[in-house]
Amino acid sequence: MKLVYIKDKNRRVKYNLIEKKKIILKYIINNLQLSNILRTDAYLEYLNLSLDSSITKIKNRCILTNRSKGIYKKFKISRIFFKKIALEGNLPGVKKASW
Repeated sequence: MKLVYIKDKNRRVKYNLIEKKKIILKYIINNLQLSNILRTDAYLEYLNLSLDSSITKIKNRCILTNRSKGIYKKFKISRIFFKKIALEGNLPGVKKASW
């Protein structure tokens, strides 16, 4: 379980490091005013970047249980743990709805 958390954390770090470089390379590749040699070199460099650095590889995880499914973005907690904490009254401003 901890291995998955570490792997996801490493992917987030890689994404933050390579994101700017990817944007610059995409701009160079799509800019038709630049020479073909420069654009080809940029394309080859873009292909050699790590696939783990993609935003689609990053998965939201519960900060308490490390669960990957059913995560509330606002609280960064899984739905199961959210219900448990909310019923205990440990989340400020959250209470059970009744009407």
